Amino acid sequence: MSTKHFETQAIRNQTERSQFSEHSTPLFLTSSFVFDDAEDMRASFAEEKERNLYSRFSNPNTTEFVNKIVAMEGAESGYAFATGMAAVFSSLAALLNSGDHIVSAQSVFGSTHTLFTKFFPKWNITTSYFKVDEVDTIESLITPNTKILYAESPTNPAVDIIDLEVLGNIAKKHNLILVIDNCFATPYLQQPIKFGADLVIHSATKLIDGQGRVLGGVTVGKADLVREIYLFSRNTGPAMSPFNAWVLSKSLETLAVRVDRHCENALKVAEFLEDHVKVNWVKYPFLKSHPQYEVAKKQMSQGGSIVAFEVKGGVEAGRKFLDAIKLCSLSANLGDTRSIVTHPASTTHSKLSEADRLEVSITDGLVRISVGLENVNDIINDLNQALKC
Repeated sequence: MSTKHFETQAIRNQTERSQFSEHSTPLFLTSSFVFDDAEDMRASFAEEKERNLYSRFSNPNTTEFVNKIVAMEGAESGYAFATGMAAVFSSLAALLNSGDHIVSAQSVFGSTHTLFTKFFPKWNITTSYFKVDEVDTIESLITPNTKILYAESPTNPAVDIIDLEVLGNIAKKHNLILVIDNCFATPYLQQPIKFGADLVIHSATKLIDGQGRVLGGVTVGKADLVREIYLFSRNTGPAMSPFNAWVLSKSLETLAVRVDRHCENALKVAEFLEDHVKVNWVKYPFLKSHPQYEVAKKQMSQGGSIVAFEVKGGVEAGRKFLDAIKLCSLSANLGDTRSIVTHPASTTHSKLSEADRLEVSITDGLVRISVGLENVNDIINDLNQALKC
């Protein structure tokens, strides 16, 4: 398409219409595809022509979804997965060999941390961590075996910001593959490839779906790297279902308007919490009090939907707060139309030791709010009454 506008790409980047001239892309609920003759079948499997062979490899619905994310992120190619963690695992497993080394930000999603510390070591793949506020230590962690530099920004769940341009420069200098989990920001707010990322990963389950309906993941980036990921995934089978791809592609049509409201509400919630007597601290990328506020303003267009704060009184006060919530949902998900309150120390990051949690700013009283699309005054009133209990 000739247009460069994000919203138009999200709506008008569609699969070619069928003979029925449908306005909205139909569902292609088929496991396989047919061939015209023996030569067509041979040439197709030899990849002498581009066409759908089997829905574990590709499908019109997954292709449409991936093409939209590729355009939004400014990438060359992509592949869609059944879940966000399938995208993380498959992307890294496809590119790493026994003996390789990862340098990662210490603040990563709990399951990603488990992947790095429990499962990859079984294949002699090791990981070294840097603190999000100590990017100057990254180069000291790089070894001759280092292959991947990995980070989330904003981080989960403490909403820290890492300077992507700094990471991009380090990766280029040392010939590393820079992989960025862009889940919290979405391609609407941030495009890590502009700052040097080679691959960008999303849990599409979150803001890309935006309504808590389906699971999905996607990796986009350089074509040669995605080719390796595709070949690995084609044979290991973590593919996204056509139905979920269809849902997610439709969800992208409203991503911009949804995320605008998420950000508007989240900033007001953060400002309210910052002045509350029962709150020790608040982290939101576009609050001036955020430690990496200037970096956030440089690489994000808005602050996102996630607010982190610490309730005074530790773990018991945190649990009391959650038990008093009436409107917001208690869930481990995020990016929904419904506001969601989570206590990471006892849920998403509970598998980490207390020492490891504190290293990434997950205190016992930390609460993560995924600010939804309800009237912001109703969200604030619910949080206020719960804090007063």
